[in-house]
Amino acid sequence: MKIRELLNDWVEHAPTDKATIKLHANLPLTQVARIQALAELFPGRTQDQIITELLEVALDGLEETMPYVQGSKVITEDELGDPVYEDVGLTPQFLALAKKHLQQLRAKHESIF
Repeated sequence: MKIRELLNDWVEHAPTDKATIKLHANLPLTQVARIQALAELFPGRTQDQIITELLEVALDGLEETMPYVQGSKVITEDELGDPVYEDVGLTPQFLALAKKHLQQLRAKHESIF
């Protein structure tokens, strides 16, 4: 989801519930003011929901921005029969670490998932 899609979702839909874990973050006053402004613009959403959804979109965007780094191993062929090489950049490392941490969190907090 992109920021524009998130904004459209806020305008058109009620918030969705997801299993969550409480984290503490120190935010600059200017960012808190902006979050409060969004909560006032979209009264169906709490500040926590706004922060969560913005963070989700930002992390998705970050993942999409990670550059592909071609490895030496061919993992498949494309529709034209050309080789497709493994990605040895940050993306597969990030995805593997995120999966590892998600599994650990699910095991630790089974009751909420």
